[in-house]
Amino acid sequence: MSVGSFMCKACNRQTSVTAGTLFDKTRTPLTVWFAAAWFITSQKNGVSALGLQRVLGLKSYETAWVWMHKFRRAMVPSDRLLSGTVELDETFVGGVTAMRPGRGSLKTGVMIATEMITPHKHGRIRLQPTPREEIPMVKFAERVIAPGSLIKTDGARELRRLSQMGYGHEYFTQLGSPTPAHINLPGVHRVASLLKRWLEGTLHSGISDEQLQYYLDEFTFRFNRRSSRSRGLLFYRLLTNALTTDPHPMRALVAADPEPGTT
Repeated sequence: MSVGSFMCKACNRQTSVTAGTLFDKTRTPLTVWFAAAWFITSQKNGVSALGLQRVLGLKSYETAWVWMHKFRRAMVPSDRLLSGTVELDETFVGGVTAMRPGRGSLKTGVMIATEMITPHKHGRIRLQPTPREEIPMVKFAERVIAPGSLIKTDGARELRRLSQMGYGHEYFTQLGSPTPAHINLPGVHRVASLLKRWLEGTLHSGISDEQLQYYLDEFTFRFNRRSSRSRGLLFYRLLTNALTTDPHPMRALVAADPEPGTT
């Protein structure tokens, strides 16, 4: 029997304490994994795979990339629905597309829902890439916002059906209005600005559409715990989540060999 393994007396099957967790079948000492988790959570704005490789002295960039994405699988938001007053809108991330704004551009849409405790104080947020389907924002709202909440949106007609779905709905029409959008919906515009700054500053926009949801999960994980007084609590939460997260082997994480510059 190998070191660190346990054997069932009934069936003689060997297992380990890491079986079925994010650390399943790892050959790396757990102390190194814990150091990685600490570095990821102790940096206020996060870290790139290249930065993780340098700090831990990992031999390959690919290993650091896989570790980052394993931990991002443990940053998935809880199923607890947003409630109270919630702003709902869409932003676009990615490269610059001249003369093709918004959905007409080659950028990727990201749907944002944010609780607003006061006009200047956020609660929790939820983010999701915009799928190519009919009325995606309505379906997103239904999935992440509790019935009975007051949802504030722009004047898009498809969103007006929210008032028929058990939500309070307040919308602002921007066409011809002298009031800028960020005044009526300050929360989602603030989150959108912080998200873009994070993607460009920490990750240097080196992301793929296939992995975008997991980057959004990391941003959400950090944003929803922004008021934590101790980085140690984020470290504890990440490791706790890792123990209840299914194994994610490299072949399931990598569609193509990652290259330096992608995070």
